[in-house]
Amino acid sequence: MSRAQAVSASISTPADAMLHALPHPVIMVSPDGKIADANVAAEQFFEASIPMLRRHMLRDLVPFGSPLLTLIEQVRQRGSAVNEYKVDLATPRNPGERLVDLYVGPLVEFPEHVVVMLQERTIADKMDRQLTHRGAARSVIALAAMLAHEIKNPLSGIRGAAQLLEQSAGDDDRQLTKLICDETDRIVKLVDRMEVFADERPVGRAPVNIHVVLDHVKRLAQSGFARHIKFVEEYDPSLPPVLANRDQLVQVFLNLVKNACEAIGEGVIDGEIHLATAFRPGVRLSVPGSKARVSLPLEFSVKDNGPGVPEDLMPHLFDPFVTTKQSGSGLGLALVAKIVGDHGGIIECESQPRRTVFRVLMPIYSGEGGASDDASPLPSS
Repeated sequence: MSRAQAVSASISTPADAMLHALPHPVIMVSPDGKIADANVAAEQFFEASIPMLRRHMLRDLVPFGSPLLTLIEQVRQRGSAVNEYKVDLATPRNPGERLVDLYVGPLVEFPEHVVVMLQERTIADKMDRQLTHRGAARSVIALAAMLAHEIKNPLSGIRGAAQLLEQSAGDDDRQLTKLICDETDRIVKLVDRMEVFADERPVGRAPVNIHVVLDHVKRLAQSGFARHIKFVEEYDPSLPPVLANRDQLVQVFLNLVKNACEAIGEGVIDGEIHLATAFRPGVRLSVPGSKARVSLPLEFSVKDNGPGVPEDLMPHLFDPFVTTKQSGSGLGLALVAKIVGDHGGIIECESQPRRTVFRVLMPIYSGEGGASDDASPLPSS
């Protein structure tokens, strides 16, 4: 029996259908602390099927000493609902910060039973961070245009002068002229990379099968820089297409896979990169400064078991010129954030030792050359 069939079989009343349609995780906790029932969103949050959840105590699925357990006891004692905001419910199966708002209330028809609804704050926080990322990328656009004009032309003159000096220089001086040429070439390459940010020409988009893109990226990686890495695929074959530019999506995920590979390192024998896709039905969100509402149910992720991103770097990870690589320019993830943002999506990173995940959330292609009606691109303000 498929997952969809299992959910359908569990729906016997309109109330059941309404519960499973909710985008927020909802669970019912029995007097002995077991999960008596749950909806589909709770399955996704706890990364376990409903039958599996029913076999677990709630305390086994939340952090030790979680405020949620205390709130449930308060509700049982007082017989009235309580709310709590910004509670971290990182689970053993999905570690890392997971802030949620909690709504806990009694069930009059079932004494000592309690209903809990979770509302994840991470999506709204991602929206705010994505707008910041796009603002940082736009600041680079103006800088790139200026650099291209003001720096590349003088550099060509410096390189030409060094080549002329090389013809009459001795062996020792010739090494210096070669150094000048090499360094000017390096700066020109950096400016060329930055010019990508200044390219505002419209890009052709079409329905794209994300799995074809990820398979292509995996083949490119395995034939080159990721020969020593094991790839694990966790795809949802029923995903609808995404409206995107295929080449730019390849650029996004090739960059993410390359970063994951470099984070793992060459000498590691158990390096793994997980490529995953999933459908995450979520709420429609109001975008700050706009009346548009955005729905991003397509989730594509790249996970590696490297050492993780330094904590002090996380808030600035998608800003330009931020990098941990000795020879890196810090433009790769800034460009990734720009491309994803231009497609109306969001990119987010969660990291801890041996578990770093980059998630790309994108709108669905609805036909007629556009995304779904409620999935408008993020504003550029």
